[in-house]
Amino acid sequence: MARHKKIIERVSEIYKWIEAQQFANKDIAGRCEVCGKCCDFEQYDHRLFVTTPEIIYFVEKLGLANIKQMTTAKCCYHVEGKCGVHAYRFSGCRIFCCKGDATFQSELTESAIKKFKALCAELQIPYRYLELPTALKDFLNAEDTETAL
Repeated sequence: MARHKKIIERVSEIYKWIEAQQFANKDIAGRCEVCGKCCDFEQYDHRLFVTTPEIIYFVEKLGLANIKQMTTAKCCYHVEGKCGVHAYRFSGCRIFCCKGDATFQSELTESAIKKFKALCAELQIPYRYLELPTALKDFLNAEDTETAL
């Protein structure tokens, strides 16, 4: 259980680091206008990938009973034009902004991924980088949370 708590703490630290990078580079980071366009992955022509620590954090914060399986190309947590899990959103959701500088976003994403990989190595948890629908499905179909990812 101590390892689980450490994962949650470290993911929170990485998310705070991402926000600090965006604040320090606010002229190029862009600002989310909460339009929801990027939540429709097919229409916006992109995919959201998540890491093992992020899924663990997400499930812990949201609660296992609230984990959903994606049934369409639109994020299942985008409800009535808003993100229903904004406080617990993944790094990709935190970094990407329709009007942000693509190079800055790409570099920030790569740096965040390195931090997630290092966290996995340090705490000896398997590193996986999966599309959100697959990660949610794998988690929901697992017999227990330790083997979910």
